[in-house]
Amino acid sequence: MEAIKVKTHVGHDGILKLELPVGVSNSDLEVIVVVSSQITRDENMDRVEWLAFIESTAGSLADDLIERGDQWN
Repeated sequence: MEAIKVKTHVGHDGILKLELPVGVSNSDLEVIVVVSSQITRDENMDRVEWLAFIESTAGSLADDLIERGDQWN
């Protein structure tokens, strides 16, 4: 199973049209579509949203051992 996430636009007719490259041909597939009308636009976060994001992710890698390799000087 492969998940493919796309952002698309529904025209004035209210019909969603999808064209997805799936890498197979002449095959039967089962497709599951989840429709979400809430699109997050991280690139347009205002200062309050950005600070909330930082606060919610701060320390999330505290249990992971992160090593810094030798640097090329």
